[in-house]
Amino acid sequence: MLKRTDTKPWYKQPLVWMLISFPLSAVIGGIITIYIAVVTSDGLVKDDYYKEGKQINRLLEREETASKLGLYGQLNINKLTNTVQLKLSNSTNTPLPDTLELALLHSTRAGLDQTITLQKAASDNYHGLINAMPDGRWYIQLSTKKWRLLSEMRLPNDSQVQLGQASKK
Repeated sequence: MLKRTDTKPWYKQPLVWMLISFPLSAVIGGIITIYIAVVTSDGLVKDDYYKEGKQINRLLEREETASKLGLYGQLNINKLTNTVQLKLSNSTNTPLPDTLELALLHSTRAGLDQTITLQKAASDNYHGLINAMPDGRWYIQLSTKKWRLLSEMRLPNDSQVQLGQASKK
């Protein structure tokens, strides 16, 4: 009869643990991946993309209204004092509202987006306070319920932005 020379139990064998470690590491990695996917949110994907898609015609109508009114302006952003100055004019001499909504939208990080209300200071001048804006590409949206103007800027290079007809070349 043959005598068994190996008397260690299976759980004390290094080869067994090496074989178990590969599938176990894949299972642990999968659990970590699922946890990250559930806990964190992806800011680039909109939950209500279909609803926003249906509203595109309303947004286009607001841009056309701004064009018909001949709205144009110059937006100055001062990063040192976190202030915004706007000189807004129109070619139809339509009275301008007392407040405007300014949305500063970061191109990739939705958590940095900010919306502020600009108050009318003098004839066609508006001003407001903003939060600190890191360098990068920003989309600018100036709007009321009836119209909106769009533009974009790159910080730190741009501190002035043309809105409306004056920005078209």
